[in-house]
Amino acid sequence: MNVLLKSATIVDSKSDYHNETVDILIENGTITNISKTIKNKNNYKEISLDNLHVSQGWFDCSVSFGEPGYEERETIVNGLKTAAHSGFTNVVVNTNTNPVIDSYADISFLKSKSQGHAVNLHPLGALTKNSQGEALAELYDMTTAGAIGFYDYQKPISDPNLMKIALQYASNFGGLVFAFPQESKISRDGVMNEHITSTTLGLNGNPALAEELQIARDLFLLEYTGGKLHIPTISTAKSVALIRDAKKKKLDVSCSVAIHNIVLTDSVLESFDTRYKVLPPLRTETDTLALIEGLKDGTIDMVTSDHNPIDVEHKKIEFDYAAYGTIGLESAFGALQSVFTTKKSIDLLTKGSERFGIETAPIQVGNKANITLFNPTTVYTFSKDDILSTSKNAIFENYKLKGKTYGIISNNKLVLN
Repeated sequence: MNVLLKSATIVDSKSDYHNETVDILIENGTITNISKTIKNKNNYKEISLDNLHVSQGWFDCSVSFGEPGYEERETIVNGLKTAAHSGFTNVVVNTNTNPVIDSYADISFLKSKSQGHAVNLHPLGALTKNSQGEALAELYDMTTAGAIGFYDYQKPISDPNLMKIALQYASNFGGLVFAFPQESKISRDGVMNEHITSTTLGLNGNPALAEELQIARDLFLLEYTGGKLHIPTISTAKSVALIRDAKKKKLDVSCSVAIHNIVLTDSVLESFDTRYKVLPPLRTETDTLALIEGLKDGTIDMVTSDHNPIDVEHKKIEFDYAAYGTIGLESAFGALQSVFTTKKSIDLLTKGSERFGIETAPIQVGNKANITLFNPTTVYTFSKDDILSTSKNAIFENYKLKGKTYGIISNNKLVLN
């Protein structure tokens, strides 16, 4: 793949050309020249787009595709296509499939299905067999097959001894253990944040306490075992404080936050729209402000779309019975820019991959091209026309967003919208 990018502004703090507007020549997937002006001597494909900006390829640490088992929600092929057109070059894929991804063969299946695509798929393996929370899955075997961590997607490990053993065992080979932050005996059948809005609407509440108790427990276990822990999608102010204190103790812990949890609050549920039913639930403005501050000071290591396609039969029903989840790849950049500057948004979208052992490279001559192309100033209303996923459960539908992607260059492939 040979291509010449014209007048591209580089947003990459690790590049010598950060904030410069230059031409970028890519030959056979490698950056061979960066200069103010490059003549197209070989008549390569030339890309000249309005207000073109480029950065290192974007990374998402929590993406769900339906395959295997829920292909009506999303196939791997269409999921990777959606990720590419949304600007992502690396995605970490969850285990919420049927069957659950919990063996060497399952990881191998995902790896083989993703071969030849512009987007790199990095599979997680289930922490416990069939994600039932009773016995550890084949953690080491899945690592040898290519699993980069272990997670029972949105299912907390209720048995503290099992979590302790998981951290101890995985530490023998550097495995990263995920711990979903929810104490089920506290959250019970809560379907939204427990607060004034839940009382007003008459919906069962899921209190912040449920998340914070689980995080406190798992951090105590981590301190005891000396393992390696990742806490996905935190949502409360106290959670940020707990993890900040743990990092001061030099515990090996990282965490993420879903983009919708820093943009929206539980007040939007007054419409009873099931698009807003997510897990963890949307919280209060106090929580969103604390999450934003946690991203600014580095307590929270990364953001995620927490992209989770749900078929209409499980989403367009009574709120209490609707499935949790929203798609988010397509709207991630535009939603982030409603909170942060372009520079900070790109920093957040390119941050976190090192935690999973995924190599990145700045936009420099001699490096493989792993690049996202975008226009940071496009303002538009996100609509069904912008949804590329098979499922349409988009939490940001009808919201005004800022910033659109043009595509990616990755794995010697060009994907343009």
